[in-house]
Amino acid sequence: MIAAGEAPTAAAFFLGLRFDARVVAAILLPVLLVGRFGRFHAFDSRSAQRGWLAWLALCWGGLVLLYLADFLHIRYLQQRLNASVLGFFGDARIAGRMLWESYPVVWLVLGWGGATALGVVLSARLHRWAANVPPSPARRAQWLLVAGLSAAGVVALYGRIGQYPLRWSDAYALRGDAGARLALNPVESFLSSLSFRATGSDPAAVRAHLPRMATYLGLSTPPAGAPPAFTRVQAAAAGANVRPPNVVLVIAESFSAYKTSLWDNPVNTTPVFRALAAEGLLFDHCFTPHFGTARGVWALLTGIPDVSPTETASRNPAMVDQHTILDDFAGHERFYFLGGSASWANLRGLLSHNIRGLRLHEEDSFRSPRVDVWGISDKNLFLEADAVLRGVREPFFAIIQTAANHRPYTIADEDLGEFQRLEFPPAEVKRAGFESLAELNAFRYMDFAFGKFLSAARQAPYFKDTIFVFIGDHGIGGDAGARLPRAWTEQHLTRYHVPLLFYAPGRIAPARIQSVASMVDVLPTIAGLAGMTVRNSTLGRDLLARERADGGAGNVAFIIDHNDRTIGALHGGWYGVQDFTGGRQQVVWARAGEPAPAVVPPEASAELRAWSEAFHETSRHLLLHNRKAASGTNPATAPAL
Repeated sequence: MIAAGEAPTAAAFFLGLRFDARVVAAILLPVLLVGRFGRFHAFDSRSAQRGWLAWLALCWGGLVLLYLADFLHIRYLQQRLNASVLGFFGDARIAGRMLWESYPVVWLVLGWGGATALGVVLSARLHRWAANVPPSPARRAQWLLVAGLSAAGVVALYGRIGQYPLRWSDAYALRGDAGARLALNPVESFLSSLSFRATGSDPAAVRAHLPRMATYLGLSTPPAGAPPAFTRVQAAAAGANVRPPNVVLVIAESFSAYKTSLWDNPVNTTPVFRALAAEGLLFDHCFTPHFGTARGVWALLTGIPDVSPTETASRNPAMVDQHTILDDFAGHERFYFLGGSASWANLRGLLSHNIRGLRLHEEDSFRSPRVDVWGISDKNLFLEADAVLRGVREPFFAIIQTAANHRPYTIADEDLGEFQRLEFPPAEVKRAGFESLAELNAFRYMDFAFGKFLSAARQAPYFKDTIFVFIGDHGIGGDAGARLPRAWTEQHLTRYHVPLLFYAPGRIAPARIQSVASMVDVLPTIAGLAGMTVRNSTLGRDLLARERADGGAGNVAFIIDHNDRTIGALHGGWYGVQDFTGGRQQVVWARAGEPAPAVVPPEASAELRAWSEAFHETSRHLLLHNRKAASGTNPATAPAL
């Protein structure tokens, strides 16, 4: 891989011209091939003239809109525009408000309209000029010119003269994301991703990987012909508490590990969280399976990576029925606190449909005022959750999902006295891993909200009986500098690396563990800590049980990048990543704090490929085969799926 910041090559530039030529050919070929005949003649028919100008106006306006959307998409997510944005139409009102509050929408619309109008005017003038050019008296020359231009257009559409057409994957053969981003255009990126919208699984592939996954999950391999079964009973440890502890699980928005103070961030962004980690159990090599809040919440609650290619699994009606370990906390009252609306990405369906008795608190449930599209402030969200939990007499399991560390990075006016926005030079902001000063202060504000919550909770009766868990829904890609191995930046591991902290003074001994961990392991680990017997149908395992068994050496973290169409696995200190079809693989050293071995062991490459494909295929299967048990079913006697 090219190091971050390395200049794209000339090859990327010229490949980009070929992709752009394909777009131009797709727009102009219809005019060239059809616009010379009968009533469709671009110069002889007045109605045809208007029709072709309307076609060019539509194409030009669409191109300007796609490039504008691509620019905003890259600026926000550091990824080219792709078909996943279609999922936002399912939440058009919320997405529209986020855009309105984050960007100068009026100016963007005016700019789009002006650029489109300019394109229409230029097209009309070009048409008038061409119409006034005297025709060549040689009819044969005219047809030779049309044939030559048509042939050139067809070659441009195909992309090359050869057996196979130009494909988006050609851009990723340029060695480096900078080159690929320069080569691809938003039309190519968007349309190529549409082919990955289908869902389903491959039964033969699931069965082929079943022995590996069965061993990993502690299952018996079913006999030949029997359907794959992934459900097992995770029994409570002997001597478990008569009254299980409470659980508060905090899902922190965009909680990138490298941006926190735990990884020596130069501006000390999270002093509160650093102090909590010093008293808690921290897994510092924890990764989310994917990028995106909806996918993160899905993986956390179901224990299954959301490998749906375009739409998130939460938006798919065929996948809404899911078993979650949280539903097996039968003696606990269950709460979900969200400052905005649970309608976003159809989280309401995932939550309310699958967690019996869930008390969902969202934007209309709170006394605090809304501050932006994402609802009330994080501080008020935590304090209102604390007020509710103080009145609960039974054990409870509460999830609190934050949102302030997200565009438009709003900090409530009421907090600007106690919380101080800090000023840093742009170079210092960038060195700390942030795109803007607003993002940096929003990240600091999230830590401030953690502090307000823990200060309140320590005064509450429930504190001494509660396990607090903190994890990010995902990270944000960026340059981690020298704080982490270069592979974490070059292979985008910063998008997925998040802190995982279990905090319960007097109940959990402080430690910092470097074993690989995944978001899908969180609920099984909480169940183990809480002494609960649960029906585990996830791809996750109890991390502390694995520490006792093998020091976590066998742990695997699966990662899927829906934009780059790659899957990967972290295991044994190595990270292997490959495209969806099992093509070219890269293997890099990914354990922080340890020097990289001189060479990649041959067996590491094969193992990582096998783990990536096993998790991917099994996840595809489980998304459609993880239905919750009937009401009242005992987890210890639940049948396998």
